[in-house]
Amino acid sequence: MRIELGNVSKHYGKIKAIDNVSMTIDPGRIVAVLGANGAGKTTILKILSGVTAPDTGEYLLDGDPFRRDRTDLRRRLCCLPDFPLLFPGHTVLQNIAIYLNLYETSREGTEEWVVEVLTQLDLLSLGDAPIHTLSRGQAYKTALAALLTVYPEVWIFDEPFASGMDPQGIEYFKEQARTAAAQGCTIIYTTQILDIAERFSDWVGILDEGELKHWGTASEMKALAGVEQDALARLMMRLRSDS
Repeated sequence: MRIELGNVSKHYGKIKAIDNVSMTIDPGRIVAVLGANGAGKTTILKILSGVTAPDTGEYLLDGDPFRRDRTDLRRRLCCLPDFPLLFPGHTVLQNIAIYLNLYETSREGTEEWVVEVLTQLDLLSLGDAPIHTLSRGQAYKTALAALLTVYPEVWIFDEPFASGMDPQGIEYFKEQARTAAAQGCTIIYTTQILDIAERFSDWVGILDEGELKHWGTASEMKALAGVEQDALARLMMRLRSDS
């Protein structure tokens, strides 16, 4: 699925969250949206996932204008915010079943795949545990398991490397993301950590105060941090020191 944002802006009162951002994301990319707190990262994800609409600008999925009532388009993507939407009184397996129903997922081998994913995420023994009894990391892994079960074309994550997942969960997420990208899926995630964006992405956007300061490959980002790009170099130094 090709994703296009054209001159997108979003304001909350007098606060400029996103200002005139344009980007095109082709299928099969792992994209890091990098920036400090308040840079506009979460707002970009809210727009991409349909949680909020831009004030101005255009958002297209495969050339179609994205609207919140386009359930056919919404089912082609899945977003895990910082605290994913789960039903705390329901069990791990019940939450996965809810996702399967919402996404109308019905294909051969789904049950076996759920068992495989839960095993890899060390959640199989917690299948009947209510979400409210789990740790934050376990709850996030439950949401990740649900996403992997419905397996949409576009995966959207807000700070997955600060989600509370254990190293096993993080490595499994990275492994599955690389596999999905190789199959043509698109993975978009936010982070404040420059080293993560350099190591685990092939395309990077750098936001600062709602403006897109850089949009290109990870290798291009490294090359731009030179004397000829003083403002970007200072921003990247600040991000590296913050991490």
